[in-house]
Amino acid sequence: MKKMRGIVGLLAAAVIIAGVNPSVAKADNPIVQTIYSTDPAPMVYGDTLYVYTGHDEDGAKYYDMRDWHCYSTKDMVNWTDHGTVCSLNTFSWAKSDAWAGQVVERGGKFYYYVPVIAKQGGNSIGVAVSDSPTGPFKDAIGHPLCQGYGFIDPTVYVDSNGQAYLYFGNPNLCYVKLNPNMISYSGGINRVYTSTASFGPYPGRASAYEEGPWFYKRGNLYYMLFSGNGIPEHIAYSTSTSPTGPWTYRGVIMPTEGRSFTNHCGVVDFKGHSYFFYHNGALPGGSGFARSVAVEEFKYNPDGSFPTIKMSTSGPNPIANLNPYTRVEAETICFSSGVKTEACGEGTQNVAFIENNDWIKVRNVDFGKGAKAFAARVASPVGGGTIELHLDSLTGRSIGTIKVPNTGNWQKYVTEYCDVNNVSGRHDLYFAFKGNGGSLMNFNYWQFFPVEDTTSPAPSTENVNNNSTAHIDNGWYYLKNTNSNKYLAVQGDVAEAGTNVCIFRETGADGQKWYVENTADGYITLKSGLGDFMLDIAYGKNEDGANIGIYHAYANDAQKYLVKNTKKSGVYTIGTFVSNATKYIDVYEHKTADGTNVCQWKYYGNPNQEWIFEPCQGPASAAQTENPTVQPTPAPTPTPSVSTKGLEATATVNSWGSGYTASVKISNSTGHPVNGWTAKIKKSQVKIDSIWNVNLKESGDYYVITPLDWNASISDGGSVEFGFNGVGSVDNISIEIE
Repeated sequence: MKKMRGIVGLLAAAVIIAGVNPSVAKADNPIVQTIYSTDPAPMVYGDTLYVYTGHDEDGAKYYDMRDWHCYSTKDMVNWTDHGTVCSLNTFSWAKSDAWAGQVVERGGKFYYYVPVIAKQGGNSIGVAVSDSPTGPFKDAIGHPLCQGYGFIDPTVYVDSNGQAYLYFGNPNLCYVKLNPNMISYSGGINRVYTSTASFGPYPGRASAYEEGPWFYKRGNLYYMLFSGNGIPEHIAYSTSTSPTGPWTYRGVIMPTEGRSFTNHCGVVDFKGHSYFFYHNGALPGGSGFARSVAVEEFKYNPDGSFPTIKMSTSGPNPIANLNPYTRVEAETICFSSGVKTEACGEGTQNVAFIENNDWIKVRNVDFGKGAKAFAARVASPVGGGTIELHLDSLTGRSIGTIKVPNTGNWQKYVTEYCDVNNVSGRHDLYFAFKGNGGSLMNFNYWQFFPVEDTTSPAPSTENVNNNSTAHIDNGWYYLKNTNSNKYLAVQGDVAEAGTNVCIFRETGADGQKWYVENTADGYITLKSGLGDFMLDIAYGKNEDGANIGIYHAYANDAQKYLVKNTKKSGVYTIGTFVSNATKYIDVYEHKTADGTNVCQWKYYGNPNQEWIFEPCQGPASAAQTENPTVQPTPAPTPTPSVSTKGLEATATVNSWGSGYTASVKISNSTGHPVNGWTAKIKKSQVKIDSIWNVNLKESGDYYVITPLDWNASISDGGSVEFGFNGVGSVDNISIEIE
């Protein structure tokens, strides 16, 4: 199976494999290789630097730009791709030309000022807002903030006295004073009258100023950087002691160079270093309409002036190490060849369109005293090939290999593990993808496990499953987890199908009591003390992380378990029938806190997968027989119904020519927290092409949508959101919540 990908990845792969430009394999500039990126706008928030970019579409012969992207870093060498955060579709009144914009934070909100061509015609500046630096951004006012000839390239700065300024313009430089709400302005539009003295010489014009202003303050000096000198452009700058001038020309920062005839800059200080962002045409196929964002570190001269900055392929040095022992998004990349990214069905982004000989480099990974195991979250509807792990170069020492199975769908992910060999200290890490022709796999995230980590998936030598089946007599039990010394419990003691199970301190509640009944095929069922419900693997999925809850008792495959002995007497592991006892009842991430979720996970021999059956008195409502029989009943057939829980779903549809994006918000007004929910949409209404932040399956006439672990619970008065792309057109979406 082959997924279509753009020419950036194909050309990059072809060039490197063919050996035409081997230096590309060593380069760290441009910082984005999965798309052509433009017009960088850096912003520091907390301990992270974000850079917002435009996007030149693959194969463009002119400015074909439709959306804006965001990337972030903590170390200046590895960049995490946050995907499209704003687009022409964000603004119902916008038609084309998603050119250079900038984001600023104020009062905990993030404002994105962008130029577009309005549907009624003319250059326009819009403003979008988000509660997160990574979006999604939404149109803040429903119409242009301002319109006029040459109103492009907005740059924004909030001064120390709270006054915010928005500069923009080509060929004239203009500004407005933004009001504190950041979505309106006072005092009208002001034009800056340029001259040779203020913005440099250019024959036949008042000054060298062209476009692309970048406005900020350092110390007591205001800086106005700009693209100048006509075509091809250089980057120059002027300074002032006032935010509105007069300006004094200070000279050229970056001379004309590279394969792009335009340039556009952004400057920021981050963790004691100063960085200059720009774009060029350095990627294969690069040009003035196929540009790429790059960055250089620099130091101001003692008087505050800029040095001359030249383009490089090396980029900055790292200012921090990357920790491989926490979850790392696969789209965190220093450099890559051949791959692209896309919205992931599990949230965030995933690396996609991976073919044989593609690769990813992650720089300055600190393995410390050593790693013993590696895990990768992957998906593939074909024989997915392998991921080879190499140190320091693409052909460097191999430390392990992940085999990617057929998971049945591009967005159906599993976690695969491998041992790693003799790796410690700091190294560059390369993922080399191997397989047959066509697209191989999707890659969501990865993690190493250190040699001293007792929570590693590597099998424990102290207490392992000896693979012999144990027998537990029929009867009522508490199930005690040996890692936390807490008990398997129905969350909140809610007697309702679909309620999660978790671990919780001993309370003696009926939701902690389980009736074991042995079945004829050697398995057991576990009936809840809350009534006619059984411990149940959500949707009977054979995958790591599948949620476990209670559901109507009908003793099907999703409700059957195999108890196995360990080396410790009276301590057991509990395998699931749906995985053929290769996966086990597992406390999520080895946590011990009350309320930690319980799921299904591949066996790796640690105490969070070990349980003790403690006999207990059954609930008063239970039949007082020594061996009551749970009679299997047919699985209930899902029927559409309006939720009686007080959950409500609202959908917002943003359409374009051949499809649409739907954003769905589920709100809880029940008066109490809700743990677990299901949304259903009739197939006759929509045709879902891709979905994110939730699980999706088809059942009869319905799409059935269920949460991931992290958004399964909704607090009273709270809400969760997910979204999907569809093809065709739709006027209204009716969503049924259970």
